[in-house]
Amino acid sequence: MSSRGQKPGFGILDEALADTVRRTGASAGGIYLLDEAAEVLGLVVICGIPADMVRPWRRVALGASVPVSDAVSEGRLVWVGSQDHMARAYPRAAASLPYRFALAATPLQGRTRCWGALMLLWPASHPAGATARERGTIAAAGRRIARLLDQVPVPSTAPEHPRIVPVGAVARPPGVQSPQAAVDYIERLPERALGLDLQGRITFLAAATESLLGVDAGRLLGTRPWQSLPWLDNIHIEDHYRTAVISRDPVTFTALRPPDTWLTFQLYPDASGISVRITPATAPEHGRPPPARPSRSIGAAASSAPQAGRLYQLVHLAAALTETVAVRDVVELIADQVLPAFGADGLVVSTNDAGRLKITGHHGYDQQTIDALDGLPLDTDLTPAGQVLADGMPSFFASPHDMGRRYPGAPRISGKQAWAFLPLVVSGQPVGCCILSYDRPHDFGADERAVLTSLAGMIAQALDRARLYDATRDLAGSLQQALLPRSLPALPGLESAARYLPASRGMDIGGDFYDLIRIDATTAAAVIGDVQGHNVSAAALMGQVRTAIHAAAGAPPDQVLARTNQVLADLETDLLVSCLYVHIDLARQVAVLASAGHPPPLLHHAARAPRVMELDPGPLLGIDPGLSYPLTSQPLPSGTTLALYTDGLVEVPGIDADETAHSLARRLAEHNGHSLDRLIDVLLHHARPNAHYTDDIAMLLLRTCSPPM
Repeated sequence: MSSRGQKPGFGILDEALADTVRRTGASAGGIYLLDEAAEVLGLVVICGIPADMVRPWRRVALGASVPVSDAVSEGRLVWVGSQDHMARAYPRAAASLPYRFALAATPLQGRTRCWGALMLLWPASHPAGATARERGTIAAAGRRIARLLDQVPVPSTAPEHPRIVPVGAVARPPGVQSPQAAVDYIERLPERALGLDLQGRITFLAAATESLLGVDAGRLLGTRPWQSLPWLDNIHIEDHYRTAVISRDPVTFTALRPPDTWLTFQLYPDASGISVRITPATAPEHGRPPPARPSRSIGAAASSAPQAGRLYQLVHLAAALTETVAVRDVVELIADQVLPAFGADGLVVSTNDAGRLKITGHHGYDQQTIDALDGLPLDTDLTPAGQVLADGMPSFFASPHDMGRRYPGAPRISGKQAWAFLPLVVSGQPVGCCILSYDRPHDFGADERAVLTSLAGMIAQALDRARLYDATRDLAGSLQQALLPRSLPALPGLESAARYLPASRGMDIGGDFYDLIRIDATTAAAVIGDVQGHNVSAAALMGQVRTAIHAAAGAPPDQVLARTNQVLADLETDLLVSCLYVHIDLARQVAVLASAGHPPPLLHHAARAPRVMELDPGPLLGIDPGLSYPLTSQPLPSGTTLALYTDGLVEVPGIDADETAHSLARRLAEHNGHSLDRLIDVLLHHARPNAHYTDDIAMLLLRTCSPPM
């Protein structure tokens, strides 16, 4: 069992996962825990799958398009029944896992929070669909693990390496001979065979196999074949092993043992490992082995990352970079996945800002070092970053001595021991410099330099897109703030609080809006609405709708909506708008409401049960200028709380919106003694415990009270 960097608390999940894999008949599984602050899912324990194969998936952004993220964000079981299904629904995952298998991911929903997700894999032989009973079993397993986490919470930050636990020994009926008897049986036969564990290490070697492979058993046991046998050091060979582990399908391939001995390898996988049968083979017609990578010594192989693992990791990184949105996303992806892939410890991403090096992201450096490097001129002799950014040529330094010969002051700044300075070039123009650093000296081979340089090109494209997105988002954010009220007016006898939250993904701008308009000393209008779309056009139309409502405020609510509807007709917009307008008369303690297809508000008074108000809604604004909007009157005695909201609060995937609204009304009553700002926090957390919003949310809470004498 792997225990590097582990925190003791994660051990409680070991048996829970192994038991779940056995109960569900899965071949492998893993448990992700949610770091709510970072909005990241971290893999903490795996079972039945090699650690190298999950390296790209150790940390997954909550907003990423992968099954475990969707399971947590949408609060539902996600089933992917085949490779074709994976390619359609999750192309990024399919690109880096080109194997046949079925997968399920289900949220670990506890009493008060979602702890993360359970992921299970089945071999290729599993039917593409999951039965209702199977889905129920998987969901129940997720609930059992969530209850365990409710009782014994564990750290939310995942360790650097996930724990690896075995599925468990295969049960043998009484009377079956011992494992030693099976070994003796094999040794007496001329059969050439070996055994691998699920990590690819040789655990057993029949005596007759040594002569066929040409290596003593002592040099092979505990190693991976493609590492300890130079003639198997071929990316295709390791991929055959990966296919067997993931799909659980038997795999057969042929390889040449120099100078002229052809061997057939037959792999038979199950939950405990892989049995490999080796037999002499006839040379293929072309007479040549498949293309192989350069041979390595056994010692060098033992310390190197598997080449197939590196290839699939690069495919994964390329796909992942296409999904990054903001500069922060690019930096986090490099830190979480590129650094581990190349054994690096530190990261700095710099761009050219008016002739100076502007650090846009970093990892593995203290703030004092970053402050010393940020803002240096491009022609500085303190670091190669400026030169690399200027001429677009990468630079590699294997040790402080190498660095010190050209840049004497650089090694003393950070204490790092090796560096790769990679230019980020787009359309022939350098846009930045990505620096990977190491805590120990590091030799950069020709292959590694080539891979890093290629990867830098993909990072550059992602960074260029991200910078454009950030600039657009900042502009949109400024527009959003200008269109929403900066503060709510104070009225004697009325408390108010409001909140706007953009969707967790996409541009931080939308068409949701709210307003509180003071009409006179005892009268106000409360407004909330939602324009279709999440873009600048939606926000601009929202501003026009607010202006129209302000112009009509004070008139009866049905007339306010009718006039606003006419404005939309005059604008000839294709966008529709939902809106709820509430005329509040504090002197008479009554509210008159009119709705244009908007969700009804929540209502509570200490003397009455909480409820969702029953309104007779009119049509959405923008459909037909001649339509009318029914009125609803509601008494507002002192102590009444009214909660207005947009549909992003109650429309949770897999849950009926009416059910969510009634649940929020009950929560409104339970916490009615809190301030309105705190009450908004309570309602948001209840509706969206993961703080992941698939749609914009606007909320406006009002509470009547006795005015000061």
